[in-house]
Amino acid sequence: MLSDIVKRFHPLPAKSKIVILGGGFSGQHIASVLRSLGNEVLCSRRNKTSKGADFIFDSNQTSSTQWEEIFDGTTHLLSCIPPLDNGKDPVLSQLKAYLSGLNLKWAGYLSTTGVYGDSKGNWVNENDLPNPKQKRSIRRLTCEKEWTQSGLPIQILRLPGIYGPGRSAIDNLIKGKPKMIDKPDQVFSRIHIDDIAGAILFLMDLAKDGTRPEIINIADNLPTSNIEVLTFASQILGTSLPKVEQFETASKAMNAMALSFWQENRRVSNNLLCKELGYSLIHPNYKSGLQDCFRQLQISKENLYYN
Repeated sequence: MLSDIVKRFHPLPAKSKIVILGGGFSGQHIASVLRSLGNEVLCSRRNKTSKGADFIFDSNQTSSTQWEEIFDGTTHLLSCIPPLDNGKDPVLSQLKAYLSGLNLKWAGYLSTTGVYGDSKGNWVNENDLPNPKQKRSIRRLTCEKEWTQSGLPIQILRLPGIYGPGRSAIDNLIKGKPKMIDKPDQVFSRIHIDDIAGAILFLMDLAKDGTRPEIINIADNLPTSNIEVLTFASQILGTSLPKVEQFETASKAMNAMALSFWQENRRVSNNLLCKELGYSLIHPNYKSGLQDCFRQLQISKENLYYN
């Protein structure tokens, strides 16, 4: 919940200005938290009519936006925009010259733990060499390298599966979309959007004192199977679950994208972020995170009823 993050942190120093490129699920939430703390934030969308569009940035076409006005006084930058099909980073492709001229205190790039590839269910951490096999993860690693070679004060933030209110196992159950797929020993790492925002604020603050590890995993403490997560969500909602399908059977109906998620198995370590640097997770596991999603759902229903 936004208030849980806000009460933990202070605003960034006076005259700070944050530009977020990519105002999707994560970007909008991060922007909301920063604004709630009283910070100046500008957030991009691809369409000017999209919610939270302070300015337009389109990965696939050169914009006529007046970048000097957008970036004037910017101290912190966050890119949430995925790679182009050719593997290039769209932000650096269009804006590197502008960004290099800024007096940035911190820059972040949201990447994926998919760059580690398949570890057969073993733990991976920031010291492990990337070994991506999926095309989308290979493109992400290419973009990571572009950012680390940009000369900007960058931190690469590697994220596993992202969930939160409106996009969780709770919502999948309500929509009747869940599939109980059993693949022995398969686990997935996750992170609640509150902890993406919280970790970013924490890292921005650390950077003031020169503590800025180049690569950080942002994941919760408990990688687990989808069956466990859906089972807990059904208990919260008091609903039944569909029959369990074996992966060998279910995979025959999966599209290439869905199948690719099941082809890799890894546990993502957050030791650097939480134990070495000292970040305390708001939602240390899926149970805490799903309970928050349910609370937010109830609040939304109450607001709808009374309004």
